[in-house]
Amino acid sequence: MTREDAWQLLCEYSPSDSLRKHGLAVEAAMRHYARHFGADEETWGIAGLLHDFDYERWPSIPEHTREGAQILRQRGVDEEIVGAMLSHVPWNLDEYPRDRPIRRTLFAVDEMCGFLVACALVRPTRLEGLEPKSVLKKLKTPSFAAAVSREDIHAGPELVGLPMDEHIRHCVAALQGAAGALGLA
Repeated sequence: MTREDAWQLLCEYSPSDSLRKHGLAVEAAMRHYARHFGADEETWGIAGLLHDFDYERWPSIPEHTREGAQILRQRGVDEEIVGAMLSHVPWNLDEYPRDRPIRRTLFAVDEMCGFLVACALVRPTRLEGLEPKSVLKKLKTPSFAAAVSREDIHAGPELVGLPMDEHIRHCVAALQGAAGALGLA
């Protein structure tokens, strides 16, 4: 599957602009970490772009990800991408553990990207100058971006082998590279 094919699939199944932007944010973070780890940037980027593509049609557990996995397999998508998508949610971990770098990284960036976008949206300079200290302070405010799992965010850095502040820096840098597409320029 090409990146263009992945984008078309995301748009077909995800009519909301917010879910498309979330896919773009996670794609940017996955591409960033693929370069950091010396992994295949296209595979990692497509996994990030598509990880939630089925959510609007099948938001319930366990349909979310499992329905999407069937669609991806029918289209001949690389099993590495399918497995990454399946592993980013807890209900598939017995069969798809976070035992590979792409799976660990997708989980580590998913909630973090959502939280960083929320942080950027309340700042006049958006992502520019967003520092880990500010993000960590917002994380301690339960009412801010309340739908974002703090538990998942705190589990992420260990999965990518970095301290929290460095993980935040990596994710902010990745999102800055996609700021225009995210509406955060």
